[in-house]
Formats: sequence, structure tokens, C-alpha cells
Amino acid sequence: MTLERMQSAQNQPIYDVIISGAGPVGLFLSCELALANCSVLVLEKAENPHSPLKRLPFGIRGLSAPTIEALYRRGLLNELDVHKRLKNPHQHAEHGSRRQVGHFAGIPFHEGDIDTSQWTYRLPSSTDTSLISEMQELETILTRRAETLGVDIRCGFATTDFHQTEDGVTVQSGNQSFYSKWLVGCDGSRSVVRKVGGFDFAGTEPEFTGYTTQVDIVDLEKLSPGRNVTPTGMYLQSQPGYVMIQDFDGGVFHSSGKPVTREHIQAVLRHVSNTDVTISALHIATTWTDRARQATTYRNGRVLLAGDAAHIHAPLGGQGLNLGLGDAMNLGWKLAATIHEEAPEGLLDSYFTERHPIAAHVLDWSRAQVAIMRPDAYGRALNAIVRDLMNTPDGATYFAGRVWGIFTHYTLGGDHPFVGRSVPNFELEDGTTIGERMYDGRGILLDFESVTLRKALASEYEGQINYIAGSAKDQLGVSAVLIRPDGFIAWASDNDSDYDGLQKAAARWFIRHTKVRH
Repeated sequence: MTLERMQSAQNQPIYDVIISGAGPVGLFLSCELALANCSVLVLEKAENPHSPLKRLPFGIRGLSAPTIEALYRRGLLNELDVHKRLKNPHQHAEHGSRRQVGHFAGIPFHEGDIDTSQWTYRLPSSTDTSLISEMQELETILTRRAETLGVDIRCGFATTDFHQTEDGVTVQSGNQSFYSKWLVGCDGSRSVVRKVGGFDFAGTEPEFTGYTTQVDIVDLEKLSPGRNVTPTGMYLQSQPGYVMIQDFDGGVFHSSGKPVTREHIQAVLRHVSNTDVTISALHIATTWTDRARQATTYRNGRVLLAGDAAHIHAPLGGQGLNLGLGDAMNLGWKLAATIHEEAPEGLLDSYFTERHPIAAHVLDWSRAQVAIMRPDAYGRALNAIVRDLMNTPDGATYFAGRVWGIFTHYTLGGDHPFVGRSVPNFELEDGTTIGERMYDGRGILLDFESVTLRKALASEYEGQINYIAGSAKDQLGVSAVLIRPDGFIAWASDNDSDYDGLQKAAARWFIRHTKVRH
């Protein structure tokens, strides 16, 4: 039976996309799809998506440069408020040039050691390299935007099963059925979509059990504030009573299914902190591990994965959220073009070929941190060497660039060094920036030389590529750039002679003479 006949029998609409999971990744993806005029249903298993673990201090998250740029390019960045009123998360560190601005495996890197002149693609008008937010803030902002764009969000609807055919997917939530042309699993590390879809989830087993807790401590003075790497693990006290612990037990406790009791947390904290600290009450506790796994493909027919459903790793450095939001920004416009039959051959496949290597690098980055934090002679030796490297300008610049996502790029071919990189935030002659010109989610041909042939080519892709001509305050030596809807450069030239390259790049990412979407 076709999708249409099943839908007709149930008198239910057929959505373009059903997204399983209303976390930041699922919500951001829904916004990208709805921006491109796709009908979207988001199914969220939690009846009440709000949780103390999503609010400060548990819900604190560091946003990296690609995430900040993505929010900026959709007009959402100004809605972030937490970073304007939050205390410096490294408030216990030194100030001035020795001010801590990040860490790798608990080893700090300092503002004065970072040589930003090495990041030649960033301009004075570029957005921040890092910002602090919280999970609930992001979900609130993205939910509001999604609903404004017409996304249907239903809480209390867990995806329990699905069946796909050549023309669509039937999604089961309890005894209810929903119909769509595509299904995207954004339903986290225990993804039902990934499991039912038969995706292989390959990777490495954990070294530790992590604990996130809110406790009452009788003798608070026995614990040091901030992050503390010890001979037996690590603990972080962000503020009195809010304690995160890493216990190198091979992940045994997390997988045991045992309840997290006050007595257990006290024993683990005493072991890791090497103190006889006393916990009088346990209010909140959750466990996690550094298990690092990644789906070997992100697509099976009409089913796709994004975020933690596609890859999981230890939350050291907070890169999981950023990685997932990058998935959403990359996938949204490609899936929308496929739905509207405006996708060149292989466009949707490029989601996997571009994002899988990025996630693989992050998983290795996470594994390296775990290796350096291991409470044995090997870990201590690695820690000492990396600490020395991070206290040099080149070392601090490298680690900051990796942590903040400055080096993120895709291998798209082409000789120009800009290709595959996030477009610099050029300040245009009308006072706007290129980031502010991307709110509609379309591609852009930015032509500093106002070449007639380029303008004519852009007109052949009306509705997909906006043509912007004129100079910029700093053009970084380029004559023109072709920018994909996700803000990454598909083609660039330093002169007006590479028209053939522009034609090929446009044909690779867009379809000529399609209908205009309003």
C-alpha cells in the first residue's frame, strides 16, 4: 500500500519530514526545513521537555564558532541572553593575559597565549569564537522560531517504531501513526530511530563513569572550587553543592543499572577527591560515560540520523551540542532541496560525506582527552607533555582553534583556500554584513567586482541563489565567492577569469531554472 493510500485511510496529513526528538538539534533542523517551506512534525517523548539538568549550572554549554555563526546567519544570535549575565565559568582562574578561556582534558589554555592572527579567515566583524549558553535557553529560542515557521511540535509522543517504503515513512508512537516522506532521528544517544533502522553504531567502550550531581556538603572547605584533576579521576565544583565527578571504573557503574544513592556518591567523591568529605543529602544525580560511537552511515533509504543519534562521546569540552547543530545546519537545506526536487545528483549524500569526518575528529578529540586524564603513569606522562605544549603560543592557538571550531572545513575540491570554509563575515558597503544577508536560508553569489556574467548566472538559479554586488570593507583579496545556504564557501576566485569554475560549482550545489519559493 502506498503512503497516500495509508494516509487516506487514517485521514492524517503527510508531512514532508518527521523529526524524532525536540532537543536543540531536532528543533534547529525543523527550523531549517520550515524556512525552506517544508512541512515538519516533531515528536518528543517527554511530556514536559523542561528539566533541571537543562538549566544552569547543569545545562551550561559552550557554543563554538560554527554554532554562533549559524545562529547569527538565521537571526537568532541576539536572542541569547545567558552569556550576558553569567559569571565567568573560569572565575577561579587568573586574570589578564593568564585568564583561562578554555581547557583540554582539564588543562587550561590562556587568552594571552592565543595568536588570533593565525586565523586569517576571521574579520573584525566576525562573531565571537565562543559563548556560554544553556540547553533550556537554546530549546526555548528554537521552539519559538520553529512554531513561528509553522512546525508542528508534539510532546509526550515517543517514536516506538516505523516502517518505510519507497515513497515514505509510517512512524508509530504508541497506538498512533504519523506519515511523512522522510524521517530524521534526532532522538539522542539511545536513539530508537537508529536501532529500528538497523544502523551500525561502531566505536570504543568507556574508561569511566561520570556523575552530575546536586548535593548538600557538610564540610565544603574540603573540596576545591573549579575543575580538579586528581590521581584517581576528576571533579568539578561549578558552585557549592553542584559537583561533576569522573571515576575511572571502566563505565561499570553506569552500565550496572544500580540506583545512584547518597552513600554511593559520597564514596565516589571521597575516592576521587582523596578527602573524607561528607554528603548530607542528594538532590539530583545522573550518570554518563565516555563511550565513543558513530553510525557507519547517516542514511538508510528515507531515514536519516543527526546529533547524538549519529554519534556519541564524552561531554568533555561540550562539543556534542555543537557537533549536532552543525549536522542540522548541513542537512536542512540539502533535505529541503531533495523534497522540492531541486537537488543536484548526490546532494543529500554529501551530508554524510561532509559530516561523518567532522564527527570522527571530535570522537578522537574526546578519546585523546580521556587518555590524558587516565589516573596512571601513562596518563600523567601525556598530561605533562600536552600541558607544556599548551603553554606555548602555537600550542594554545591550536587547541583553542580546535575547541572553538575555528578550523572546521569541508573537503569540497577546488584550488582556492576559501573553498570549504565558513564564509568570513564581510562588512558590505550598505552597512550590513554577509551573515545578516543569509536569514532567508538561500545561497549567495557575493560579487565584489559586479561582473555581468556572474549576475546573469545567478539569475539562472533564481529562488536558490541571491546575487549581491558591491565592495566590502575588507575583501581578503577575493573577487567573488559562492556561498551555500549553510554559510560554507562552494567557490571563490581572486579575479574575474574563473567563470567556468563558478558554473561548475553552481551546478554542483543548485538546480538551474527551478520554481521560485515564496
